[in-house]
Amino acid sequence: MKTRILGKNGLETSEIGFGCMGLNYHRGPAKDRNEMISVIHSAIDSGITMFDTAAVYGPYTNEELVGDALVGHRNKVQIATKGGFEIDGEQSVLNSRPDSLRKQLEGSLRRLKTDYIDLYYIHRIDPNVPIEEVAKAMQQFKKEGKIRHWGLSEASAETIRRAHLVEPLAAVECEYSMWWRNVETTIFPTIEELEIGLVAYSPLGRGFLTGKIDKNMSFSENDNRSSLPRFTMEAMKANQVVIDFIEQLAREKQATPAQIALAWVLAQKPWIVPIPGTTKIERLQENNDSAKIIFSEDECKLINEALSKITIIGDRYPEAEKKRTGR
Repeated sequence: MKTRILGKNGLETSEIGFGCMGLNYHRGPAKDRNEMISVIHSAIDSGITMFDTAAVYGPYTNEELVGDALVGHRNKVQIATKGGFEIDGEQSVLNSRPDSLRKQLEGSLRRLKTDYIDLYYIHRIDPNVPIEEVAKAMQQFKKEGKIRHWGLSEASAETIRRAHLVEPLAAVECEYSMWWRNVETTIFPTIEELEIGLVAYSPLGRGFLTGKIDKNMSFSENDNRSSLPRFTMEAMKANQVVIDFIEQLAREKQATPAQIALAWVLAQKPWIVPIPGTTKIERLQENNDSAKIIFSEDECKLINEALSKITIIGDRYPEAEKKRTGR
């Protein structure tokens, strides 16, 4: 597994990371816990070093799972987790006040069984707290050794710039894939200028870009795709056009659609790290092998031109969640 650098302060991580959310949250009924720990161990053995979780996944239980899985492996991995929400039962409210962030961070450290977080994100921007205050809090946490790098998730270019001016960001995390490219125009120019990395979540389009989901798919309890506009029957039927295109590329490259989708993300910029998730050990190697697929500049140009002509139907989030992004 090759590595990539996130941010000018030099956070070096595997070029493909691991999104842990789906191990027990928002992807259907939770599977056997020991089996999911085995998946994480297999990911480590495969060369993956970046493991991404968050306090709200569960809530809390995903961090606990990751923490248990990484015992004995801490010196080989980077842990990324996220705060910025005050959690009360199943409800979560934005709260990035420094005193609240400290409590949130301490909780994550306990659950993850570690004394430092490699990359600590603000999960969503709190409009009631100036981002400069948040950045100063992160600066203090770094001085105390509780975090090594920090980042923002789903932030606007203006917010990124203001935060970075106070305390340099290592990474911005946002959704990025062959069917969600808006960030190329909204934040790419800013993070490239400031030398900030991008961590791409949902690089497989929450599974849709693998070609294994069709309009007849139904989503069970604990699967948030049931509430996402892009996963209605009508939207999935209309968006089959992007799958047809990816499958054509897969035939040409003798690869799977998932590998094409991941290889495309890797090909866009050298400072992007995708973090696909899986609950199946056999998918790890499939995902990792995507790094072997090379797109030339001409191929990328042709692919991107073709993608730009495809109209994707359905928003990626319901209206309430959309309001929390791009601040």
